[in-house]
Amino acid sequence: MHKPGDVVLGGLFEVHFTSVFPEWTFTSEPQQPSCKGFDVLGFRDAMTMAFAIDEINKNSNLLPNVTLGYTLYDNCGALIIALSGALSLASGQEDQFMLQENCSGTPPVLGIVGDSYSTFSIAISHVLGLYKMSTVSYFATCSCLTDRQRFPSFFRTIPSDAFQVRAVIEILKHFGWTWVGLVVTDDDYGFHVAQSFQSGLVQSGVCCLAYLEVMPWDRDPNELRRIVHLIKASTARVIIVFVHEIHMIQLMEEVVRQDVKGRQWIGSEAWTTAAVLQAPLFMPYLGGTLGIAIRRGEIPGLRDFLIQLRPDQSDNKYENNMVKQFWEDTFQCRFEPVGWVEAGGALCTGQEDVENAETEFLDVSNLRPEYNVYKAVYALAYALDDMVRCEPGRGPFSGNSCATLQRLKPWQLVHYLQKVNFTTSFGDQVSFDENGDVLPIYDIMNWLWLPDGTIKVQHVGEVKKLAFKSEELTIYEDQIFWNFESRKPPRSVCSESCPPGTRMARKKGQPMCCFDCVPCSEGKISNKTDSMECTSCPEDFWSSPQRDHCVPKEIVFLSYQEPLGICLTTTSLMGTFICAVVLGIFIHHRSTPMVRANNSELSFLILVSLKLCFLCSLLFIGHPKLWTCQLRHAAFGISFVLCVSCILVKTMVVLAVFKASKPGGGATLKWFGAVQQRGTVLVLTSIQAAICTTWLVSASPAPYKNMQYHSDKIVYECVVGSTAGFAVLLGYIGLLAVVSFLLAFLARNLPDNFNEAKLITFSMLIFCAVWVAFVPAYVNSPGKYADAVEVFAILASSFGLLVALFGPKCYIILMQPERNTKKAIMGRETTKL
Repeated sequence: MHKPGDVVLGGLFEVHFTSVFPEWTFTSEPQQPSCKGFDVLGFRDAMTMAFAIDEINKNSNLLPNVTLGYTLYDNCGALIIALSGALSLASGQEDQFMLQENCSGTPPVLGIVGDSYSTFSIAISHVLGLYKMSTVSYFATCSCLTDRQRFPSFFRTIPSDAFQVRAVIEILKHFGWTWVGLVVTDDDYGFHVAQSFQSGLVQSGVCCLAYLEVMPWDRDPNELRRIVHLIKASTARVIIVFVHEIHMIQLMEEVVRQDVKGRQWIGSEAWTTAAVLQAPLFMPYLGGTLGIAIRRGEIPGLRDFLIQLRPDQSDNKYENNMVKQFWEDTFQCRFEPVGWVEAGGALCTGQEDVENAETEFLDVSNLRPEYNVYKAVYALAYALDDMVRCEPGRGPFSGNSCATLQRLKPWQLVHYLQKVNFTTSFGDQVSFDENGDVLPIYDIMNWLWLPDGTIKVQHVGEVKKLAFKSEELTIYEDQIFWNFESRKPPRSVCSESCPPGTRMARKKGQPMCCFDCVPCSEGKISNKTDSMECTSCPEDFWSSPQRDHCVPKEIVFLSYQEPLGICLTTTSLMGTFICAVVLGIFIHHRSTPMVRANNSELSFLILVSLKLCFLCSLLFIGHPKLWTCQLRHAAFGISFVLCVSCILVKTMVVLAVFKASKPGGGATLKWFGAVQQRGTVLVLTSIQAAICTTWLVSASPAPYKNMQYHSDKIVYECVVGSTAGFAVLLGYIGLLAVVSFLLAFLARNLPDNFNEAKLITFSMLIFCAVWVAFVPAYVNSPGKYADAVEVFAILASSFGLLVALFGPKCYIILMQPERNTKKAIMGRETTKL
């Protein structure tokens, strides 16, 4: 189809979707291939270009004083025909050329709108790109066409597959589909989609491919059966299909045969709005499909333009023939003498009512490829308008020159086309980036299967990319029809999500979406779903039983609330109470011989010191604090030294008294008077006080969080600060105890009325035995049990001293008062002598 003008634009459209090539021989005359299968929508695309040029010619603000013409070629669905048409547009259609010395004037066409196929556009752009002739495709989406080195003059008004792939990935991410299948067509379109999809999934990390299958171009039944069987057997519930409309029909026919239901289909722009697939046969399987569709637009006045097309209203034979083919295809009739319809039919009158015919030709409510054609024509027109309006001396070319229509070079139009920026009447901005791609935007469509059996493809969102921003997905989830019993989005995962408290462990040889959920080890947590790693808790925290959050570690110490602490506290208080009772008994009977014998003052002091020993054990129970850590050992050491030193002095007094009873031994007693006894006790106790003071000043005991015993607990304990200080403290007590034991042992056979040597010997034996056993038990006891061992040693030794020293005396005082007399004591002595 051709229309003359001052400037001619070319167009390549699929008006017939198949072609038949004759068998050529060396003897036969060359014959042209015949085109079959009239494509109504392809014809409407071509007529949209004609309408856009007609509209531009009527617009006085765009290309004033310049008339646009067009030359449109049919590619017949064949690469060789499309390439032949493009070369004809670029080089001219005349059969003979006049060679002139001065070759000037406009080329046959200044720019071409088309082609619709990516493979065709690649071949055409490879050739025309050598001459920098502008081509603006309205349907070729292959991301490979973005390569400016290979295709320097290629532009398009449809987003590339790279963006379409990113749009699909955004949808997958939105619904949490991580395990999907991908089916592509066996051509450049499919191969580059597969490549883009695989690289996009790696970059995003949102999902994995369960399989990648290539649809055969030649409809191989065995291959189709294999692909559909794989779809049926796979655990992936979401299938993404980037194929052409005819291949989708073949695929769905096999899907119906094998009855593969329960799948969520995601379609590419090539078939999302295809009416031929919206059939009752396919809807049990394709219902609920989500698809990427070319941006829908509105073109005011297009329908009126299409209605005016009549087979008898054009003087152009090519245009008239094409309209006749449309007429015959629409009304299934034929014109005389030769018709283009394959099956006969009635004669066409040319007066049939197109408006009432069952055809998509006049349905302009869902213009998508046509809208891209419309934008492509206007892009070329605006580029020419900018060129025409160039002011001499201010041009963009060498010497600030401008291009002219009479001497226009193809690369000059490419320069202006690259800078095009306008807004359509529908409100969409059209401009090209450095690769010739338009600002991308896609509609998201959903196939709604209504109860009455009717089918509706509804708009449920859009995905677009604004300048200097990433993809922006808008989806109206409440409007989506899901073809499942639950009426909810399906789950499509290789492995279920790992809950908090676990981490993902990749399955060997499987994609990253296939994994096992491994519980976090002790002390580590994961508080998110699908965590790749478990994180360690801070030092003072530990993992919860569910391993999903950190909790403060249990603080362990010898507490007043636990059974062990309660027992020790009760025992300590009981010992203190018994000491008080014994002290009360001795004070009450202080005038009796039993109390007065063997120095009652030292007995009172021993009882007081034992009470302090019982009470100091309470410092080892409860939460360790600095003052309790410092006081516990000092109080313990001084209390026991006070007690043992009193016993030592008492033993020494017994020996002195016995020695004084012998002839010539009276002088001995002057060294063991009351003052000397008190002084000795004070000096011995002061030495221990000095040891404690030095220890506290040089290396004071302090509270310490010990995490070595238990990984999940904090053991609060008092570190001794200086092991040497603690050893000297215990050693000094031991020294006094051993000396007391030896002296008492030597005096054990002295007359009873002169001493308590036997009782002291027995009490010191108990004391030494307890503390000898204490050392290894203390060293090998962890945490709070070390404190418990020390408290037990204090209580055991204190009770041993209390019972051994005061038990027999209290028994006589309370139970046998007749023996608590001086006469009885003296009588016992006489008897034994």
